[in-house]
Amino acid sequence: MGYDKDSLKQIPQVDKLLKNGIITGCGLYRRETAEALREVLAKLREDIVSGATETVPADDEIAAAAVELAIRRSRRGVRRVINGTGVILHSNLGRACLPEAAVKAVMEAASSYCALEYDVEAGARGDRTSFASELLRGLTGCEAAMVVNNNAAAMLLILCSTAARGNVIVSRGEIVEIGAGFRVPDILAQCGCTLREVGTTNRTVPGDYSGVIDADTRALLKVHTSNFRIVGFSESVALKDLAVLGKDHGIPVIEDIGSGALTDIGRYGITGEPIVAESLKNGADIVSFSGDKLLGGPQCGIILGREKYIALMRKHPLYRAIRADKMTIAALEATLRVYSDPRAAERDIPVLSMLSLTEEELRARAEKLCHDIKMRGGKAEVLPVKSVAGGGAAPGLELASYAVSPVGDRSAGDCERELRLLNIPIIGRVEEDRLLLDLRTLFVDDFGYIAGAVAEMTS
Repeated sequence: MGYDKDSLKQIPQVDKLLKNGIITGCGLYRRETAEALREVLAKLREDIVSGATETVPADDEIAAAAVELAIRRSRRGVRRVINGTGVILHSNLGRACLPEAAVKAVMEAASSYCALEYDVEAGARGDRTSFASELLRGLTGCEAAMVVNNNAAAMLLILCSTAARGNVIVSRGEIVEIGAGFRVPDILAQCGCTLREVGTTNRTVPGDYSGVIDADTRALLKVHTSNFRIVGFSESVALKDLAVLGKDHGIPVIEDIGSGALTDIGRYGITGEPIVAESLKNGADIVSFSGDKLLGGPQCGIILGREKYIALMRKHPLYRAIRADKMTIAALEATLRVYSDPRAAERDIPVLSMLSLTEEELRARAEKLCHDIKMRGGKAEVLPVKSVAGGGAAPGLELASYAVSPVGDRSAGDCERELRLLNIPIIGRVEEDRLLLDLRTLFVDDFGYIAGAVAEMTS
C-alpha cells in the first residue's frame, strides 16, 4: 500500500514542538516531554506509512497528546492513593499513614538543614538517634534503644553482633517466613549462626530448649508468628519461662515481636499481639519490631534492650549500612512524642484512630458518603463488611465495619478499574461481584472527591 511521502515531511521536529506553549506550560521536565513527543511522532509516522491516517495533526494537537502521555508516565511511581480496601496496614499501599506532626517533621527535615548529628546545645557532634532513644526509654522502660531502616535489618544486626559463629535455638513453630522469601533460617545463616530447631511445629515446651543448650549456644530466639496462627493442639514456651532459662545459662533472649504495639490494643478487639513494654517486663534481653505497623510511624526497625547488647550493635560495622535516614528519624521522633499523651495518640495517629472507630461511627460515615453520592446524582448503598489490621498483625481477626458500594449495570471489575485509574486512584476491594469502599480506611477529608468519582461513574 502506498502513502504520501509529503505527509511524512510535514511532521514537525521535536525541537520545534518543545517550544510549543502547551509543552512549556505543562510543568513537566524537558526530558519527560521530549521522550513522549518522540513516541507520539513515531506512532504518527507508523500510521501514515500504514495508511491508518493521511493527515498530520496541528502542532497543538501533537503537543497535547505528548503531554497526556508524559503525565500518565509520571504517575507510575510512588503517588498518593485513597485506600478503600479496609486493610489498615496495607503493605502494597505503604502501611501506616503518618500523624500530621510526623508529616510536618519530615517536610522540615527534608527541605532544610537539620540537627541530624549535631548537638545544638553543646555545639558539638551528636548522635542521630539520641532523642528517639530517649523517647523510647520513657515509653517502654528499656535500658537502651536504637533505630535502623527496617525490622529485617534489625534482626540481622542483632544476630550478627550477639550470636555470630554460634548456635541460636528457635522453636520449630516459630521458624517462619516473614515475607517475600525472607526466612528465619536464611537470616541465621547470613549472620554466621547455626540454627538449632527444638520442639515440633505445634508444640514446644521448656525442656526442648534446655535439652540442647551447650557451650556453643549464643542466644534463645523467640519469633512472634505475626502472619499466621496455629490453633488446636498447640503449645509454646512463654517469654517469661524462656527468660528464666536464658538467665540461668547466661544466654541472651531475643524476641522479634513484629508489629510492635506501644499501647494496649486489646480495647480495639485485637488480641495476641505483643506489647513492647510487656516483652521487656517479661524478661527479653533484646526486642525488635517495625515502626510502620501498629506503632503507626515510618518504616524502620526499632531495637530495645539491655545497654550491653545495644552497645555491641552500635559498634558493629553493619550498623552504618542499615542506619535510618534523617526523614525517618524526624518522623519517628514526632510520632513517639504524640504517644506521650494517650488521648492524643488515639486521635492523631491514623492507625490507632482507624482501629478505635466503632460500628456506629463507621455506619454514620458510610451513610454520609452514600448520601453525598446520591446528592450528586449517583447510585450507591451501604453494606456491612469486615476490615482487617493487615501488615502481618492479628491474622485471622476481622473488625466489623461498613462499606459504600456503587450500584448500577456495570460490573464490579469495571467499576474497580475506573476508580483505580483516576488522577488520585481510589483503591477498593471486590467481593461477590460488588465493589466495596470500606469506611474504616477512608479519610473524611476525601469524601467529596470519592462522592464525585462514584457519582460520575454511576449516574
